[in-house]
Amino acid sequence: MSTRDPETKRQRLLVAALAEFAAYGLAGARVDRLAKRAGISSGLVYSFYENKEGLFEAVFDLIVKQVVAGVPMDADDPGEYAGRLYDGGLAHPEVMRFVAWYELERGDSAGRRVSTSAAMKQKLDAVADAQRRGVLTDRFTAGQLLALVLNLANMWQMQGADFLDLVPEQSRRATIVDAVRRLVAPTG
Repeated sequence: MSTRDPETKRQRLLVAALAEFAAYGLAGARVDRLAKRAGISSGLVYSFYENKEGLFEAVFDLIVKQVVAGVPMDADDPGEYAGRLYDGGLAHPEVMRFVAWYELERGDSAGRRVSTSAAMKQKLDAVADAQRRGVLTDRFTAGQLLALVLNLANMWQMQGADFLDLVPEQSRRATIVDAVRRLVAPTG
């Protein structure tokens, strides 16, 4: 059943665009194909976004918003935070594929977006506060610690079978949580 609700159509478009961009990147994505996935006309895509690049940026901003809202930083237990990020990656592998395409196609310009800068600042401030309270180690700067946690959380994303075979799937989350907890534990 078709709906005249523009917000619903815009949301369907963003979901379809995520799938299309995750599969083909910006250069390989086709507006007619993603419009078909969304169940809307190609022309309607351009009523929401000026061009394919604008839609690509909107999908990136949506991902940042959903990850920040859906997996809030818990600086008092970064191990469990990393575990929840890992869970999200398992549930939505297209997100990491999209982010990889984004980094490849946007290069250096990808690094300084308002959406990511705000999200990173919030997380960085939480880590620094936990360090001041003695909850997290001060062996690393807040930035180093956050980078390590984020990378450990995503270490099994987009890897080949040889790497994945090193640790059974049922042990991967626990490995991440334990490794992060040990890494961030205060010394002394």
